This record gives sequence, structure tokens and C-alpha cells, in this order.
Amino acid sequence: MLDTAIDLLRGRRIAVLTGAGISTDSGIPDYRGAGAPRRTPMVFETFRSSEDARRRYWAGSHLGWQRFASVHPNDGHRALARLEEAGLVSGIATQNVDDLHERAGSQEVVHVHGQMHTVTCLDCGTTFSRERIAAEIELLNPWIVVPEQVRLQPDGDVEIDAAQDFEVPACPVCGGMLKPDVVFFGEFVPPKTFAAARDVIAAGDVVLVAGSSLMVNSGTRLLEVARRSEVPIVIVNRGETKWDGRAAVRVEGGTSESLTAIADSLVAPF
Repeated sequence: MLDTAIDLLRGRRIAVLTGAGISTDSGIPDYRGAGAPRRTPMVFETFRSSEDARRRYWAGSHLGWQRFASVHPNDGHRALARLEEAGLVSGIATQNVDDLHERAGSQEVVHVHGQMHTVTCLDCGTTFSRERIAAEIELLNPWIVVPEQVRLQPDGDVEIDAAQDFEVPACPVCGGMLKPDVVFFGEFVPPKTFAAARDVIAAGDVVLVAGSSLMVNSGTRLLEVARRSEVPIVIVNRGETKWDGRAAVRVEGGTSESLTAIADSLVAPF
């Protein structure tokens, strides 16, 4: 099936949709794959209304951020960057909150579910770098260290047993409530962000889905853009996806090896 996928992609402008599966080879777990951790994701209204919930979230998120910042792009990320550099990829709409696509060299990336690397005040709207807020957290909580064994989550959180002593940072500008720029459960994808992702998908003559089970509504809404325009869809994933029956080609396999093979076939050697 990989050869069939390559034949379909050849000579077409490729729009890319990626999910958590593309980052598993970098050490970030998938949501639903084999060995995926059980998780209790933060709900937006709970975060806003409960000080205890914010304390638990920020404690776990800080530990997760420290681990997230230490991972590196893998061959799948680098293969997509090569395809973009060669002018074959119109852009990437990613459901991931890491920055591994950018660190691999991709330029046109839309983060559908936000990203871990910025933090915004819900009161005054000021945005800060995660590094600045992480430094403030460590000043307020000098005792906090990353344990050797942590249950890292795909969204950069870490489940910890207790956070009752954790002091939550306040907005450096107004003292308001800070939130990482990731989309929580119960929170809508910002309209401008979704419109940018939709434009990425609409610009392709073919859509390449890499490492997503397509169980999340935002991904299926984006693929509907392609389906309505009768644009073929190629899926590369370990395990079944919600759109297998609608794909022109379905490749069962890891994204690192599959995307590398695709890039090797489509990008002319120097």
C-alpha cells in the first residue's frame, strides 16, 4: 500500500494533517495506541472554577513541560520538512501541542489544538513565553523536580499524586489567571485557528494524514473540507482510524519509516 500511496501523492500538492502518532518516536505517548496512558484531561470550566484543579493542573503541566522541552524531532517530522522544502507540501495542520514540526524545519504549521510554548492571561489577554512562566513557577516552588518516572501525557501534562503545596503563578501584568495556550476539553478551537487549518487542507490536491486516529471532531471537520472537494485522502497510521473507509489509500505502519519512504521517493536527490 505504501507504493500505491506514493503514486497517488506524486505530482500533487500535498496538504498534511498530523496527530499524536507522529510524535511517539520522539517519546511522547499517543492517546489511543498500545500502551497509551489512562488520562483524566482537564476540562476548561473546571480549570476556571476550581483553585484546587488549577493547582493540580499547573503542577503536572510544569513537570510535563520540562519533559516536553527535552524531546527532539524524529524522522517523520524531518521527512515532512523535506517535502515542504522541496515545494511539495502546502502546509501542516497538526493536532499536537508540541513544536517538533517547527524544530524539524517545517515553516507552514497551524496548531489546531494550541501549543505548550506560550501562556495567556484569561483576564487581561497578555501572552507570555512558557520559559518565563516556568522560571516563575520554580521561584515559587523551589522544591519541585521532575521525578525519574513520570506518566507523560500527549498534551504535555503529567499525572502526579499530590500538588497541595504547589503555588500557582499569577499573571505578571495584572495578577490574573494564567492558562497554557492549549485547547482543553469543553473549549472550542478558536475560529481564526480553525480557518487557518482549513486553508491548509483546502490548498492541497491530496491530503496526507499522518499519525491520527481521526477520533477528534476537529480532524474530521478538516477532512470534510477535502471530501466535499473530492480531494483524495491518504492515511498513514498504526491502527485503524475513523476515516479508513473514506481514504483513497490506507497505509498501516509507523509514521517515521513511512514518511521517510515517501520523502525519499518524491524528493529529487541533490
